[in-house]
Amino acid sequence: MESFDLNYYWKSVVDTIQDGVMVVNPDGVVISVNRAFEEITGYKKNEIVGNACTTLGCTSCEIIRKEQGCHWCVMFRKGHLKRQRCTVQHKNGRVVHILKNASVLKDEAGEVRGAVETMTDITELLAKETQINHYRRELDAEDRFYGMIGTSAPMQRVFEIIANAARSTAPVIIFGESGTGKEMVARAIHEAGLRSHKAYVKVNCAALNESLLESELFGHVKGAYTGAHRSREGRFEAASGGDIFLDEIGDLPLATQVKLLRVLEEKVVERVGDNQPIAVNVRIVSATNRNLTELIDKGAFREDFYYRINVIPIHIPPLRERVEDIPLLARSFFNRILLKSEKKLRGISKPAMDRLLAYSWPGNARELKSAFEYAFVSCPGGMIGPEHLPPQINDTSTTCSETAVAIDESLDDVKRRRLLDALSRTDGNRSKAARLLGISRTSIWNQMKKYNIDGEAYR
Repeated sequence: MESFDLNYYWKSVVDTIQDGVMVVNPDGVVISVNRAFEEITGYKKNEIVGNACTTLGCTSCEIIRKEQGCHWCVMFRKGHLKRQRCTVQHKNGRVVHILKNASVLKDEAGEVRGAVETMTDITELLAKETQINHYRRELDAEDRFYGMIGTSAPMQRVFEIIANAARSTAPVIIFGESGTGKEMVARAIHEAGLRSHKAYVKVNCAALNESLLESELFGHVKGAYTGAHRSREGRFEAASGGDIFLDEIGDLPLATQVKLLRVLEEKVVERVGDNQPIAVNVRIVSATNRNLTELIDKGAFREDFYYRINVIPIHIPPLRERVEDIPLLARSFFNRILLKSEKKLRGISKPAMDRLLAYSWPGNARELKSAFEYAFVSCPGGMIGPEHLPPQINDTSTTCSETAVAIDESLDDVKRRRLLDALSRTDGNRSKAARLLGISRTSIWNQMKKYNIDGEAYR
C-alpha cells in the first residue's frame, strides 16, 4: 500500500483550520501563516512573512532585554501561553479581539527553533457579552419592578398594590386585557412575598377539559378513571406552602368552582376517586381578561366563588392608558431581540417611535413585542423606521388621538413627573416615596438632585 505523505498535505490541513496560525523564528520573524490568519489580520502571507510579529501590535506581547540564555520575548522563556485574551491591530487599523494560545518549537536536541501561535477572533463574542452586560444592567434599572417595566402613574399604583398584596396571604385576582402581563404580576406577587422560597405553580384553566382539570388541580388515585395507572398528586398539593396561579379563571367550569370554593374555605383537597381530605396551605392568585360580573349575570360564574377569590383585586391598565411606558418597553424588547439576532441594528428612529406612541395597541405589550420581532425581520440594518413596523401600526385609522400629547415628552420628563407625584402623595417623605416607586432611597435622593427638586416644599 502506498504510504501517506503528511508533509505533502500539511498546507491544506493548516488552511482548513478556522483559527489563525502563525509560526515565528526565535527572533520573532514571521516565517509562515495560514489563510485564517490572513482573514483575521488583513495581512496577506507575502505582506507579513519576513516581518517581525510585533507588526501586529499584540497587547500581550512582553519584550525583555536580550540576556545570555534567554530570548527577546517572554513567551519563549515561559514556553507557552494558554487562552490569553488580547488584541491585535488589523491592517486597516481597527482593533481585533483575539484569544491566543502559543507554544515554543524545539528540535530533537531540545533547542528552541521558533514558536507557533493560534488566534481565535472573539470580537463578535465580546460585542455580545457587552450587550448582555448592558441588558443585565437594564434589568436592575429603577424603572423596573420584578421584571415589569413602567414609570407611569397607573403602573406605579399597580406596583404599590403588588407590594402590599405580597405581604398578605389573602386571595388575589388580576384583571386585565390580553397581553397586559397578568402572569408577570402573579409571579411578582410570589417573588415579593413571604412564600417566595416555596413552590409557585401555574395552571391554565382554559387549556383542559373539566375532568382533566380536576385531576390536574386535585390529583387522582390509582384506578380513578381509565388510564389512571398510579396515584398522582395535584397542583394544589405540589404548591402547598407556596402560591398557585390559576390563569383564565373565568373559563373554570361551575362544578370545579364549587370544589375550589371548598379548598378556599376548608384548606383541604380530595383527589379524584378518593374521599380522603388532604390539608393544603396554598395562597390562590387568579387572573382573567373576562368580565366576571357579566358571567355571574349569565349564570356562568358562581357569585359566592367570585367574592372568595376577589379579596385583593389588581387591575392592570392597557398599554394605551400608559403611553409614557412605551419607550421603555420598546427599548427593552429591542435589546432582548438584538441579543438573539445576527443583525446589526442601531436603534429605533424617531418617526418609528412616534408611530408606536400613536398606535392604540389592542394587543397591549404582547403586541408591542411582536411588532419588534416583525421589525427585526423586515429591517435590513441600521435604524428601525416606520416602514419596518407591521402594517396595522402605520394605519392612521388605528391611531389613538388621546396619546398625541405624550409623544414629545422625554424619558426624563416622565421620571421627573413620576417623582413629583410620589413626593406629593407622601408629603415629601423620601423613604415612603422610594417604597411607592419601588426604588431605593438613594435613587430618590439622586433623582431629586438631578431634577433640582426641593423636598422641603412637600413637607
